[in-house]
Amino acid sequence: MKKIAILTSGGDAPGMNAAVRAAGKFALNTDLEVYGIKRGYLGMLNDEIFKISSQDLGGIIDRGGTSLLTARCPEFKDPKIRAIAAENLKKRGIDGLIVIGGDGSFHGADLLSKEHGIKVIGIPGTIDNDIAGTDYTIGFDTCLNTILDAIQKVRDTATSHERTILIEVMGRNAGDLALYASMAGGGDGILIPEQDNPIEVLAYQIQQRRRRGKLHDIILVAEGVGSAHTVAEELKKKVHTDVRIVVLGHVQRGGTPSGFDRVLGTKMGAKAVQLLLEEKGCLMIGIEGNQIVTHPIEYAWEGQRRNHMEDYELTQVLSK
Repeated sequence: MKKIAILTSGGDAPGMNAAVRAAGKFALNTDLEVYGIKRGYLGMLNDEIFKISSQDLGGIIDRGGTSLLTARCPEFKDPKIRAIAAENLKKRGIDGLIVIGGDGSFHGADLLSKEHGIKVIGIPGTIDNDIAGTDYTIGFDTCLNTILDAIQKVRDTATSHERTILIEVMGRNAGDLALYASMAGGGDGILIPEQDNPIEVLAYQIQQRRRRGKLHDIILVAEGVGSAHTVAEELKKKVHTDVRIVVLGHVQRGGTPSGFDRVLGTKMGAKAVQLLLEEKGCLMIGIEGNQIVTHPIEYAWEGQRRNHMEDYELTQVLSK
């Protein structure tokens, strides 16, 4: 292993820069030649590949987003397109690739490895925390804290106006952001895709709180359940309460990464280079039980995500 490349792909996540920095610095300090690829697989296809120096890695650890930029590249599903992209690596002698992103990005890495013999290591970088084989993904903790800050501000208005406020959060098909934001933020209800979420139950809980004298509610709605606007319309039919909707949207993606995400990105970035130096590939890195672990890269979409049933039940009890 003489030359490696690093790319970030899919949605940006705070802490990606920490992983890029750690991987780049660790590689340079072991005499590897390091290349950055701008705009993910699209940049690989368009030959936006440049040699990384230590100066390129300075001052990025505390920045949100990704200094390497990111972009969608649906055409990468075409084997002919992947062959062109792979050739752009091979003509530079690059035989190791670190991909920081979600399971879609890992799919692309897996195909590059199997079709063109490039050793790939996947680092899970996504705010959604929806990848099997890791307790946490880079960016999840920062995003969670952004939501908690919003809950605190929204609660002031909910209390003052005696309202039920639905906060719609990201997560794709995973409810982790909604679940743990409700737990840590003292929420009054959650709707997540992993569980049945009858509107009747939510309405009953609100009615019970009114009888006890509580005059406001903060309900977390994961986007995988559907639109908070739809939930609000159904809720209004079943309970007499003033309902408002807050959709946090892309504000959840940005911001200075938390200390946890910086440390996680740093450990995973260094581990990725270690694996390539050992001539290992087609692996993903995760953290389980506070230990850095590895799995075959396909485990990201074929494996079983951690079951959060106990945490869900606890949150439901505390929200009553």
